[in-house]
Amino acid sequence: MSLPFLVVFLSLVSSLPLSLQTGIALVAPIHKDHSTRQYTVEIYLKTPLQPSKLLLDLGASFSWLDCYQNYTSSTYLHIPCNASLCASLHSLACSNCYDAPSPACANDTCALFPENPVTRKPTIANAIIDSLALPTTDGFTLGPLRLVPEFLFSCSRTFLLQGLAQGVTGLAALGRSNFSLPAQVSAALSSPRYFALCLSGTRSDQGVVFLGTSGPYYFNSLISKIDLSKSLIYTPLILNPVGSTVITYYLQPSDEYFIGLTSVEVNGKAVQINGSLLTVNENGSGGTKISTVHPYTVLETSIFKAFTELFVSEASALNLTVTNAVEPFGACYPAKDVFSTRVGPAVPTVDLVMQSNEVFWRIFGSNSMVRISRDDADVWCLGFVDGGPNARTSVVIGGHQMEDNLLQFDLESKRLGFSSSILAQGTSCANFNFTSNQILK
Repeated sequence: MSLPFLVVFLSLVSSLPLSLQTGIALVAPIHKDHSTRQYTVEIYLKTPLQPSKLLLDLGASFSWLDCYQNYTSSTYLHIPCNASLCASLHSLACSNCYDAPSPACANDTCALFPENPVTRKPTIANAIIDSLALPTTDGFTLGPLRLVPEFLFSCSRTFLLQGLAQGVTGLAALGRSNFSLPAQVSAALSSPRYFALCLSGTRSDQGVVFLGTSGPYYFNSLISKIDLSKSLIYTPLILNPVGSTVITYYLQPSDEYFIGLTSVEVNGKAVQINGSLLTVNENGSGGTKISTVHPYTVLETSIFKAFTELFVSEASALNLTVTNAVEPFGACYPAKDVFSTRVGPAVPTVDLVMQSNEVFWRIFGSNSMVRISRDDADVWCLGFVDGGPNARTSVVIGGHQMEDNLLQFDLESKRLGFSSSILAQGTSCANFNFTSNQILK
């Protein structure tokens, strides 16, 4: 956890009473671990409140936490197997344990199957309820902490942390489920079912997630504060009828976020794509989803080849000539040949076109290109990767393409709001004011 944010948090915890006030918005910082290219979110859990660093998973149904190491809390509760809450979780198992009672050990307890989305390994563990707290926000600054006293999540075994960033103790789920972090915050605080992500594109600065608010989302710029909720374009969220978790739940749709991509353009020219690949079929295959777990956008092989060929052709008009590619990328350019702009490297623009030609997510060089600088190479590479010919999802929009873009998930109206690069507006996702403000407007 970053020291400035921790200092602010601890001062709030020590000086302010926790409140159960309703109809408010919460906020949390997001960091990127550059060794794993994973995004993490910082929240407070347990009683007394303890900082927890969790993997941010946009598509997960429920959060989970390692309960086998250093889990100490005076407020945790297990959920009996015959409770209606257990039935609503679509639990497939009832847990029994013969060790000493603990968060991870209880008899006749509702059990879930938490899953590591990186290694694709699941386990069985108890579902539990405990306290969660995050700062409030008025859209401008950080406010007092607010308590969610009955936050439901799953325990997990320690091995489930393998492959995750150092210091991570679990996973924060932001999926469509009623038991995701945003859904539980909105229900507990009588806030609307909205959340918004802004992943930072700078190496050392944090981004932000807003919970339970449609805005404002104010970010500092050189001239003034900018409310990014006023510059969003909307496209419907699409339901995939089949989940993709290792342990599947009968007749339960995916909790991942899919959108209706209809075409991809490079400098206004359409990539030749088999249109059926962009539609989710009855088996859950195809279509386009958004993922914070994938570091780069993943394209089905035929889309990847056609897209890369068109990008290289358009880049040649800018006197850019490909050099030796660096894995996992398919096209790279000498860094010395690529000019810089305020929206990143000067390369062809990429448009993800949705339900009409007027609704498109524009990707500039800051999000389309990845800098690789090492002893044997100094290149800018096209930051899209080949997902193979049998990819379950044809297009997976990854974290790099989301950085310094604000994404609003409006679950009231089942739509996604997106800003395209906010660098073009003179700000960035690092420019939310994470300082304490005792009085909210």
